[in-house]
Amino acid sequence: MIADARVEAARIRARGSAKSGAEHWWRQRLTALANVPLVIWLVVSFVSLSGAGYAEARAWLSGLFNATMMVLLILSTFLHARLGIQVIIEDYVHGRALKVASLVLLDFVVVALATACVLATLAVFTGS
Repeated sequence: MIADARVEAARIRARGSAKSGAEHWWRQRLTALANVPLVIWLVVSFVSLSGAGYAEARAWLSGLFNATMMVLLILSTFLHARLGIQVIIEDYVHGRALKVASLVLLDFVVVALATACVLATLAVFTGS
């Protein structure tokens, strides 16, 4: 009984400090908070663009404010999604190698997709 408790305590200690989990939690909450005004801006913008053609939508995204807001939304959304999916992988993927591979793949996919979105926004912004 006592030996079992010692093994369990050692196992818990080996998992590290709760501070890193708290930091992850805070980052996810901050990105969620940042996404609120950004998504409101996007919805209001889309409503104001309803009925507009391709040229008007492109001109809208060519504005400095709108392009900046779009890049911020892209970065915040992808970071928020990455943090959430990381938790799912850590909780439900078993086996160290598969978990590490999944997290690395997640990072590659998030960086690739976020980069593609930011580059597309910049292409419209610069008129390319």
